[in-house]
Amino acid sequence: MDWGLLLEYGWVLLVLVALEGLLAADNALVLAIMVKHLPDEERKKALFYGLAGAFVFRFGSLFVISYLVDIWQVQAIGALYLLFIAGNHIFRKLLIKKPVTDEASESGTDGAVNKKKSSFWFTVFKVEVADIAFAVDSILAAVALAVALPASGLPKIGGLDGGQFLVIFAGGFIGLVIMRFAASFFVKLLHTRPGLEIAAFFIVGWVGVKLAVITLAHPSLGVLSEDFAHSTIWKVTFYVVLVLIAAIGWFMSSKVEENVNENPIKEVDKQLH
Repeated sequence: MDWGLLLEYGWVLLVLVALEGLLAADNALVLAIMVKHLPDEERKKALFYGLAGAFVFRFGSLFVISYLVDIWQVQAIGALYLLFIAGNHIFRKLLIKKPVTDEASESGTDGAVNKKKSSFWFTVFKVEVADIAFAVDSILAAVALAVALPASGLPKIGGLDGGQFLVIFAGGFIGLVIMRFAASFFVKLLHTRPGLEIAAFFIVGWVGVKLAVITLAHPSLGVLSEDFAHSTIWKVTFYVVLVLIAAIGWFMSSKVEENVNENPIKEVDKQLH
């Protein structure tokens, strides 16, 4: 790899780490609430088993996706899914504005489960399902970013170029590490700068647009030029818009002071550490 290629791969990995961190923070708070009814030791085991299962799922699914990533129907489904989860989350945050709180988790459907004091293994199962759902989002976003990277020259892993596969794998692995060990930092960041969460999902939607461009430029469709999807102009445009979204999310989000009566940072610290 030459230096230009290394910088491009490093930049994509940096974007993935930042995106994984913001998404993992929201996910970590959900997991913390899911296991809060268990005793301390069982709580730690439930999170460990759930995250271990998520790691196995992510690694295995990468091989499956690597063989399917060049099929335009799979690309189209991935693009639509990313656009859907981004639009759905932004719609709920901006129009419904119903935060996830302890009270919300202890009422309604989730509350009924909590009141019954879910068994240890059923809680592990729920954590596993939640981890897998979170993994699908991050893997698709990582694939959409990585497939546009130029070939690294490394041997193929699965059906992907070795460099692209390693970037996706590293992003997913770092996401799990963040969810387990650095979640409280990102939860605090989201709590004091709530606009960053909406910005993160705008970025997910923008990544969905990128995957849609790759789909429309697929040789089987030919709606867009294949050269355009991999052109410098499109790459620069994509990353400039991505940085602008993040910057707007930061500067347009007024800093919120910590509320001692509603402290998700302490909640995540208590449950994950």
